Amino acid sequence: MLQKPTLNFYRKAGLLSALLIPMGLASSFGQQAKKHLPIIDVHVHAMKVNPAFAADMCPWFLSSMPGTIPGQPAPSFINTDCAHPLKAAKSDAEFQEALLANAERLNITFIASGDAEVLHRWKKAAPDRVIPSLGISSSEQMTVEAFEDSLSNGFYKVMGEVAPQYQGGSPSDMSLDAYFAVAEKLDIPVGIHMGTGGNGMANLSSPKYRASMGRPFLLEDVLARHPKMKIWVMHAGYPMIDEMIALMGANAYVYVDLAGFIWSYPLDEIHMYLNRLVQAGFGKRILYGTDLMVWPELQEVSIGVIENASYLSEDQKRDILFNNAVRFFNLDPKKFE
Repeated sequence: MLQKPTLNFYRKAGLLSALLIPMGLASSFGQQAKKHLPIIDVHVHAMKVNPAFAADMCPWFLSSMPGTIPGQPAPSFINTDCAHPLKAAKSDAEFQEALLANAERLNITFIASGDAEVLHRWKKAAPDRVIPSLGISSSEQMTVEAFEDSLSNGFYKVMGEVAPQYQGGSPSDMSLDAYFAVAEKLDIPVGIHMGTGGNGMANLSSPKYRASMGRPFLLEDVLARHPKMKIWVMHAGYPMIDEMIALMGANAYVYVDLAGFIWSYPLDEIHMYLNRLVQAGFGKRILYGTDLMVWPELQEVSIGVIENASYLSEDQKRDILFNNAVRFFNLDPKKFE
């Protein structure tokens, strides 16, 4: 087992070479790629690619967040300070081809939500790799009856991403309660956005976004009203680790995913947060997720973050990358053999 590389190592060696070699992928030495143990990514966005906004990017801020003042352009969560930026897909076809190729090569099954047309196309192309999820964040998107019909027809297996925070709303708002009741009745797992939305989100595209609406404690009323509903907290409530640990301690069935913050903050910060969750005893309730958008290589890089975490045992890594998701989503592990 390799030791966790330092930030200077990543700067000198480049992102991909530092993260992929420990995973046993084909390397510059001509080694054949090993057969990967199965991985489940619980947080992928099925989205149409807009070439005008599909910019390359670097995961992690390697030093510090951008310094700006009012009147200057808002600082994006997109980081470009690295030797080898991850390439953005420039078309829907390119995105699908690269994503599904990664899924085969790295043995990834993923839960995806977003554009219905894209989602159906992905599912048709890779029926054993894609688990469709129905995202809803407002009662204005569809009626409760239409929502239940959509979940009952067999295509959608998950509810999420539920993200009222972008409109300044709380997940405990009663306008969403009937939808949660449907999910509880049908035993549909629910993924709720809590915590980070990206650097400068309130200045960039979501002026109603409120950091305070990402507090994990806001889920307590939802959990009390729907005690049999399966909930996982997307982004693990980052950066509110104390509330997240307290909520998980008080509610035995709450899981979290690592999506988003696993690539959009400094590596030391990512490892600190993940390690706190493990130290608090919740290694069996952590799910691997990317928050993947238009950068297909992001899955590979973020898997490397887990694989290079020296504080995790091999069993803990397998729990995060696979076992915990099999348990939470009630999947058949034999189908992944």
